[in-house]
Amino acid sequence: MLTPNEKNIIPGSADAQPAQLHLALIARTLGIRIEQVAATSVLLADGATVPFIARYRKEATGLLDEMQIGAIRDQLARLGELDRRRQSMRVSLVERELLSDELNAALGAAADLATLEDVYLPFRAKRRTKAMLAREKGLEPLARQIFTQDGSPVRCQSFVKPGQGAADEAEALAGARDIIAEWISEDRSSRALLRNFFAKQSRVNSKVVKKNREAGVKFQDYFAWAEPAAKIAGHRLLAILRGENEKALTVIIRPEEEQALALLQRRHVKSRDFAGSQVALAVDDCYRRLLAPSLENELRQSLKQRADQEAIGVFAENLRQLLLAPPMGPKRVMALDPGFRTGAKLVCLDGQGNLLAFTTIFPTHSGPKAEEAGRTVISLCREHRIEAIAIGNGTAGRETEEFIRGLSLPGAPIIAMVDERGASVYSASAAARAEFPDHDLTVRGAVSIGRRLQDPLAELVKVDPRSIGVGQYQHDVNQLELTRCLHEVVVSCVNGVGVEVNTASAELLAFVSGVGPALAQNIITYRTAHGPFTVRRQFLKVARLGGKAFEQCAGFLRIRGAVNPLDGSGVHPERYGIVERMVKDAGCTLHDIMEQETVRRAIRVADYIDEGVGLPTLTDIMAELAKPGRDPRADFSIFAFAAGIHAIDDLEPGMVLPGIVTNITKFGAFVDIGVHQDGLVHISQLADRFVKDPAEVVRVRQQVEARVVEVDLQRKRIALSLRRE
Repeated sequence: MLTPNEKNIIPGSADAQPAQLHLALIARTLGIRIEQVAATSVLLADGATVPFIARYRKEATGLLDEMQIGAIRDQLARLGELDRRRQSMRVSLVERELLSDELNAALGAAADLATLEDVYLPFRAKRRTKAMLAREKGLEPLARQIFTQDGSPVRCQSFVKPGQGAADEAEALAGARDIIAEWISEDRSSRALLRNFFAKQSRVNSKVVKKNREAGVKFQDYFAWAEPAAKIAGHRLLAILRGENEKALTVIIRPEEEQALALLQRRHVKSRDFAGSQVALAVDDCYRRLLAPSLENELRQSLKQRADQEAIGVFAENLRQLLLAPPMGPKRVMALDPGFRTGAKLVCLDGQGNLLAFTTIFPTHSGPKAEEAGRTVISLCREHRIEAIAIGNGTAGRETEEFIRGLSLPGAPIIAMVDERGASVYSASAAARAEFPDHDLTVRGAVSIGRRLQDPLAELVKVDPRSIGVGQYQHDVNQLELTRCLHEVVVSCVNGVGVEVNTASAELLAFVSGVGPALAQNIITYRTAHGPFTVRRQFLKVARLGGKAFEQCAGFLRIRGAVNPLDGSGVHPERYGIVERMVKDAGCTLHDIMEQETVRRAIRVADYIDEGVGLPTLTDIMAELAKPGRDPRADFSIFAFAAGIHAIDDLEPGMVLPGIVTNITKFGAFVDIGVHQDGLVHISQLADRFVKDPAEVVRVRQQVEARVVEVDLQRKRIALSLRRE
């Protein structure tokens, strides 16, 4: 075995690879300057987060945004993994005394994992293969003689040795062909040639498994399907692969066999004599038994990865739009989680989402119970000065909404339907149990519905994004990658909006740059013990929140009503000195600058540029001084479904109804029109023009006017259109 020191001096080892090569490769891939990649790499290595770098280190990165910074981080990680795999191969080869200069150079030149694995393939430890068995019978010289195809006669008889070699000439030739097939399979050029051919010419073919036809009826569109693999839409591939996993479909992803064989034949068959005919047989065997299954598996993984990236990307963007939906703000809210038989759970919340009262009413029951429900709602609205009523959009939601709208409510509160997907997940969570240990699931669920109206972002961060229902095929894609990507979206949204430190939940604080779950809980503990934070410097008194964490989080944690107004803004404490210089130079107060546009316009921003601070940061500072702690989300607007339309049976083609976009896919958008079943607006019906990507024209939570095109009561499907007739 190699010692650690010996491993470090392997020629071309990972440690010896110049980082500059990686930086240059990433710069070319992303179309940015190498200096930007280098600066971002240093910041990431120093523990800076993506939101912090994008917001507070613009001069260093040359104005890279979060997506570019995240891409640099991911590319660095990928190249790091590639280097580690390359190094492990070299260590293994050195231990077995197989690492030649030529092989070492080939390993070093491999720019991707597939090429690297091709280089290493002949040296990989294998289970006993047909070629190994043939070698044990002494048939490798015969294979070499045949494969040379130099015109000399092939003499098999000398390799026939019953009992210890081949039993006869036929067995000797078969063994030689097995060895040749393995050589061809492990030939890097052949694999690269075929890999490229598979990528360009393969077709996805799916057929029904006859015995499972009835059980797999939901996959009937793919019972006899064929499509070029290079062009297949990600959502179709995921549907087909799901059908295969559920044993409803058989799936083959390969090019035409004759064309693939012809490529290999031209490469390896050099003569038309006996030796050439044996090589041709070996080529056929190699393709069918070794290369085709291997390359099909590679292609499947590549296509699946591409489809995953597409599906995860759509899910991530939908989630971003949902999290950034307009908040109503700190209104006093009554929230109802409706139900028919068990009634509606009702809660009243103050402006900060604290529970004031709860009960159960039966608005959908007839007679005395409905009358009592009405009196209860009116009484609670008056007692708690309710400003808005949130009604969950699940079972009995529309009926409950109609009941509430029929009451003469004091103060004329806003009435809004709220998407309750994921509320049940939160109500059963440890966080909900910790906050409401004395209340059952129904109370917690109603509280979540009310808080979603007040601030969707603050409430939805408590729920696993996969439970919110804004994705497609989320159970079919790579779960680790999905979780990572969705987590990044939540982090981006939370830091983009900013967090009020004195009212935020531990779940919300955990997504702040540099914080995480442990520090979030420490912040809550400190806040509980010492009262509200009054200045940002107090953050340093929180247990285990040191200088680095303070640097990362301070600009994103806001203190509303702080003595120093900058503590409630997005200006980072490290830049307070610049603002103080502005105040001194202007001969006024900080409040004057923040409240008077004429004072701000008189400031010559360029005068404050120095080595560490440039115009981008100064521009951000001036924007914050104009609107400190501004919320980037849109203003809240009231929405109501069409009266009298509660169920799919109420729909008729031609109806034009108000709706809310609930989900966007690559093939269209789903719209809630208030009938407990979202309708689909196919991509061809989204606009009066050609639409390449639905995200171009619609967004999650967008209010639309949708026309009913078709209603399939049996399959519970609704086709909608946003086009003009």
